Amino acid sequence: MTGTNSSTDNGGAAGRALVLHPYSKARGGTAKAEPLRAPQSCLEEAVGLAAAIDLAVVHSEVVAVGALRPATLFGPGKVDELGHFIHAQEIGLVVVDATVSPVQQRNLERAWKTKVIDRTGLILEIFGERARTREGRLQVELAHLTYQRSRLVRSWTHLERQRGGAGFLGGPGESQIELDRRLIDERITKLKRELETVTRTRKLHRAKRKKVPYPVVALVGYTNAGKSTLFNRVTDATVFAEDLLFATLDPTMRGLVLPGGRRVILSDTVGFVSDLPTHLVAAFRATLEEVLEADLILHVRDVAHEDSDAQANDVRAVLRQLGISEADDERVIEVYNKIDLLDGETRCRVGNLAARNGPVAMVSAVTGEGADALLTLIEDRVNANRQVVDLTVDLTDGAALAWLYRHGDVLSREDCGAAARLKVGLDPEDVGRFRKLSAKKPVGQGS
Repeated sequence: MTGTNSSTDNGGAAGRALVLHPYSKARGGTAKAEPLRAPQSCLEEAVGLAAAIDLAVVHSEVVAVGALRPATLFGPGKVDELGHFIHAQEIGLVVVDATVSPVQQRNLERAWKTKVIDRTGLILEIFGERARTREGRLQVELAHLTYQRSRLVRSWTHLERQRGGAGFLGGPGESQIELDRRLIDERITKLKRELETVTRTRKLHRAKRKKVPYPVVALVGYTNAGKSTLFNRVTDATVFAEDLLFATLDPTMRGLVLPGGRRVILSDTVGFVSDLPTHLVAAFRATLEEVLEADLILHVRDVAHEDSDAQANDVRAVLRQLGISEADDERVIEVYNKIDLLDGETRCRVGNLAARNGPVAMVSAVTGEGADALLTLIEDRVNANRQVVDLTVDLTDGAALAWLYRHGDVLSREDCGAAARLKVGLDPEDVGRFRKLSAKKPVGQGS
């Protein structure tokens, strides 16, 4: 067998794991239909996902598959070969980096006499371990139950037993599998109701923020692209950030003061990944709605990664599921991160690409290079729709003056007797708000 060997001593109770990436030769690509990605790169990502939950990966391998078998995914010869290896190495878990049907999972577990999970199951395990807030746990449980519901037809024979009806006239009753499915459906219904409450609460929070109001800037990107590190760099926050897939799960929001003094809210969201399960996106929609409502979206890319373009396409696919088309949405700005890892020639090429695709920010979240330019770009975009208005405010109206300084850009001010004449840049919405808040009305508008 050919493959890569990883650590064997840090698994502990988590168990010894084998990671397999099926590569479909017949389709000219992987079993996941990812033609843009090299099989070895896909395998390395799968190993990284396993490491994210402290699995001890004793071996990883790209498995060439001539034709995907409906019963076992792999051919019988490969199933036997892997079975001997699993037994010899005392492996307790096999991770198949592809979508595995319930029947395939059951047959492989019977053949190998060990637990088998597919890519979706692995991602759900990671999310389940990382969720910290009540909302995050609800969303993970909903996604997990939705996934589990289709996998009740597994190796447990008790699921086929029937429970008798009540009394002498009761029928044969429902089978255990029907009972389990009904219990899961009831729990799913309850979780959806609870998440509807979460969604309403988030809408209330967004409504309150709009009344303040501060523009919201959301960070999105492939997992491990450096979003949390960039978040910490520009906000001086201490969000957990590590060279680890899905290091951040629950969204975090912090205030950020831009160079011109304007305040925005920066939101760090969960990282995306290729083949992110549809039901997982649906479960996390309450969280991802923060992206939908954002005034500006920063798509953070790891430009030092060999699959940077493929990762960007995966992020765009998830955004499209949310109704955001990066090509048509003027809110989206690409941020090329990890430029400190590029050599001179590659950096020049990426710089030329950024110039053609602009506006694009080139940064290093680790060293801070380019961070100031990014903040300036953010400020230019959030101020793009601002109007310059001429206002006259009574000097005794301190609340109105303070409101203007807090929400607008005071470009000039001249105190004339008991009044102040100001030229202020304001968002269109704030012009209307000021008219309601101030006893004095604007006397005119400039350009």
